[in-house]
Amino acid sequence: MQQDKHPDYHEVVFRDRAAGFAFLTRSTAGSGETIEWDDGETYPVVDVEISSESHPFYTGKARTVDSEGRVARFERRYGADDA
Repeated sequence: MQQDKHPDYHEVVFRDRAAGFAFLTRSTAGSGETIEWDDGETYPVVDVEISSESHPFYTGKARTVDSEGRVARFERRYGADDA
């Protein structure tokens, strides 16, 4: 394997400010900001807009599509053909 070809892979904290949620993982993402984690170590922190704590799919707050389908809506609007 060639040396100096791969980006720096290190521990990073990803923080979702909207949900007040943060998690520590490894990534190549970098940041100028740092945060002190629960273990007492300081890690770079990357702010994200959406995480599993705030995404509607994972929180169960996803909008549901109306149960009436397109065909039924068309038939209701323009009348079903009884022929």
